[in-house]
Amino acid sequence: MSKTDKILQKILSGLSDKNIAFSELINLLSKFGFELRINGSHHIFVREDVAEIINLQPKNGQAKPYQVKQIRELIIKYELNIEIDE
Repeated sequence: MSKTDKILQKILSGLSDKNIAFSELINLLSKFGFELRINGSHHIFVREDVAEIINLQPKNGQAKPYQVKQIRELIIKYELNIEIDE
C-alpha cells in the first residue's frame, strides 16, 4: 500500500481527522486532479467536475479537522479516484 493510499484510508476512516498533515492533504488533493491556487494562507482547490471549492488553511502544520471532514464528504459524494499520470 502506497503512502497516498494510507493517507486516503486514514481520511476515509474518519478516526484521525486531527492527525492529518497539511502537506499530505495538499498532495492528496493534487492526485485527485484538483488545481491549487494560493492566496495568503488560503490554499484554494478547484476541479471542473466538482461544484464545491475547497478552501484550506494550515494550523501548526496540520490540516484542520473540519476541513478533513469536508474533503472526506466530497470524496464520497463525487466518488473521486486518484488520477494516474501515464
